[in-house]
Amino acid sequence: MIEWWKNHMIPCPVHHLTGYECPGCGMQRAIIELLKGNLWESILYYPALIPLIIMFIVLILHLKFDIKNGAKILKFVFILNAIIVSLSYILKISQH
Repeated sequence: MIEWWKNHMIPCPVHHLTGYECPGCGMQRAIIELLKGNLWESILYYPALIPLIIMFIVLILHLKFDIKNGAKILKFVFILNAIIVSLSYILKISQH
């Protein structure tokens, strides 16, 4: 399954049209590395992947079980994700 996904990744239209990577570039490669058990490589490809997964888990749990302070936790994790995505994108484009 992982090998199939590696060979059938969806190309980024922003990168295709402009030559520049978008803030989401690297997520598919990060997911593949995480599924292979390569945590560090996954973080290097897309640092926000683990916090995004955590955010969706918290969201599902909050919707299902109405977690006390769930909305506040989600806001915090969302802001954390936005900061991580922004900083990693700035670092990525500054290296080109």
